[in-house]
Amino acid sequence: MKLTQANLAHECHFAKSLHRDLPAHALSALKQLVQETGLSFRNGDIIYLNGAWFVRHAGLLRVARRRRCLAIHTLLVLRSSDPSKSRWVFKATVFKSPTCEGFTGYGDADPSNVSLLVRGAEMRVAETRAVNRALRKAYGIGICSVEEIGCSAESRHVRKMPPQAANGNGNYGGPKVRDRLCQLIRQHGLDAGLVKSYAVDFCGTKQLRDATREQVEAFVAHLSDWVEKDRNALLCQLNSYLPPQPKQEGAA
Repeated sequence: MKLTQANLAHECHFAKSLHRDLPAHALSALKQLVQETGLSFRNGDIIYLNGAWFVRHAGLLRVARRRRCLAIHTLLVLRSSDPSKSRWVFKATVFKSPTCEGFTGYGDADPSNVSLLVRGAEMRVAETRAVNRALRKAYGIGICSVEEIGCSAESRHVRKMPPQAANGNGNYGGPKVRDRLCQLIRQHGLDAGLVKSYAVDFCGTKQLRDATREQVEAFVAHLSDWVEKDRNALLCQLNSYLPPQPKQEGAA
């Protein structure tokens, strides 16, 4: 979709509504980022965290799909991995066209550089990080992806999530991530159907059940942060997923 001045204004207005102390240089960087890459803050492609902009995995996949990416290949680098220590290294190669020689990126993950939310899923995190780096190289996206940052950088964002029950039935000492999503919907009176539609778009999948645990966790963190900061803005976003109303015929 072609970016218009109205779209750009909406992006900036939305960013300022969520981050009321957003400095001028960050707003300028957002404008440039949106104009050059087509990424959207309103759609959850990018996030402002700890004073910097980060791109999301789902946003990178949308860029690749929009630009007709040919293929993404991933390979586990066994010689650099250590399964006994949950350390994994992946190599990813992005092919933009049949004649493209490929853009390569590497990603690593171990318990020391992932957040508690994804502890135990280091292999998937490593692959995602590799894909993200390869996509950023292929499409000239200079900002880091949020999935690439370590636990120290993520911790501030994670703490914004409401506390989870210690006796939940899921992994990581709390309820299952989908149970947390249902809790957010009930707690804030959100429309479950619209939230599901937004989640599918955010994760970049055809159905929510096709999303990975990491993607759903990222969406829940995003939703929790947004609804606490500006519920009205979130409702506006959710309402954009309402089906179009049929036109009523005039009275005879």
